[in-house]
Amino acid sequence: MSAKPTRRGRRRGVDAAPVTRKVDYRNLRNPFPPAGAFTDDRVEAIHRTALQVLEELGIKVLLPEARALFLKAGARQVDDDMIHIGRDIVEAALSTAPKSFTLHGATRDRDVTLELGRLTFQPGAGAPHATDLDRGRRPGNLTDFRELVQLTQHFDALQIVPPLVEPQDVPIHLRHYSMTEVALTQTDKVIFAYARGTPQTLDCFEMIRDFRGVSDDEFLDQPQVYTIVNTNSPRQIDIPMAQGLIDFARYGQPIIVTPFTLMGAMAPITVAGALTLSHAEALAAITLTQLARPGAPVTYGTFTSNVDMKSGAPAFGTPEQVKASLGAGQLARLIGLPWRCAAGSAANLADAQAAHETEISGWGAVLAGATVVIHAAGWLEGGLTVGYEKLITDMDMVNTFAELCTAAAADDDAIGLDALREVQPGGHFFGAQHTMERYQTEFWEPVSWDWSNYGTWSENGAQDAQTRATGIWKRILSEFEPPAHDPGRFGALQDFIAKRTEEGGAPPVS
Repeated sequence: MSAKPTRRGRRRGVDAAPVTRKVDYRNLRNPFPPAGAFTDDRVEAIHRTALQVLEELGIKVLLPEARALFLKAGARQVDDDMIHIGRDIVEAALSTAPKSFTLHGATRDRDVTLELGRLTFQPGAGAPHATDLDRGRRPGNLTDFRELVQLTQHFDALQIVPPLVEPQDVPIHLRHYSMTEVALTQTDKVIFAYARGTPQTLDCFEMIRDFRGVSDDEFLDQPQVYTIVNTNSPRQIDIPMAQGLIDFARYGQPIIVTPFTLMGAMAPITVAGALTLSHAEALAAITLTQLARPGAPVTYGTFTSNVDMKSGAPAFGTPEQVKASLGAGQLARLIGLPWRCAAGSAANLADAQAAHETEISGWGAVLAGATVVIHAAGWLEGGLTVGYEKLITDMDMVNTFAELCTAAAADDDAIGLDALREVQPGGHFFGAQHTMERYQTEFWEPVSWDWSNYGTWSENGAQDAQTRATGIWKRILSEFEPPAHDPGRFGALQDFIAKRTEEGGAPPVS
């Protein structure tokens, strides 16, 4: 005889107050053994060749102050801007770069520790455009930036807030004020500041320090903001990027060093060749941070994928990108530093191609053991656009990764012998006591998926995922409440921005 739901079970399901499933996605550890693309001896060969590149071929460094730091450490200067860096200089720098450090949010429960084995996610970043089904594709503006920061704040599995879109309605000499104000007031998570020259950097540092109420010494010792520095592949560090490496290092704020190497375009066409170039550039930039301030927090990074050889357009979610991510993880573990990888999509809209590319590249980053996975939600067109609907639908992937970091219970209650005793052969477990005690909280719940049958789905409007996502982001924004902050500090922030704006702001360094 099959078991049936008990009356008590039915009452509990209907009459009891709904129970909210509690999850903690703020501090994740990667549960998967890191995968690799190469044998250990080939990883060593790539590392040795990268050191050889820096020693024999050199890297072009356009900032005189940066060249001076390299030369003081014993590097050689050849042909004006070309700096040849000995492996002893690189190895000394790697010995002082911290293997673990903590980035601070506005509250301690938002702090993020970056080290091998940890796992954090960021949404898409740095896009010149935003898009959604209602307003269409458009140049990014300050409203878009604010709304996308609010959406990022909503999801705990996005632990770090990057510069999602460029607010192009704000002049660039004033943009850092607007973006920092939004970041400080609309989220309590780890935040970002651009490295676009010392004046802008110091403005951001001052705003963050005073708004968060930390002293100069605390700011130096407890990182409050991070930046991303891209080298100019192949083998060049330009003036703004070199200045950013120096400025953030000297003030104890972390830099994510990320060469952007596309196989067959600005890097060799093979995975191993592209990684050799990327590794060399990353080592040079990491070395510069340690020459500016030994012990400065820095993160190894890579963004290596291939191009469509028919058009030259970047491609993402490819087998080659996954292999490059796996190989980069091996190189990061070889030098022992936390590291940044990426998901991403080259699709022009949030369709099946976009979903597959983002998930394939996301799995590549997670299986490679990345500490930071950027562009995990919302990224379209190879970084030209962040999509509102894409961010929502991608969160089902990100939340799945976060859920996989949570160990499955296997105590005696979870094993469920009592449930197996209760339900007879041929029966079902819907009404079992074991089920009734857990049905509201046992399973992961999606953000945008619809599991209803065809009839119910049709009766509810036959909405596709994008349409559902539009309703979701609108609801999140309509219900959004910013984190609490000190009114006095907010007023001081406004006064600082007004004063610096009247003084002319701070143009970026070119």
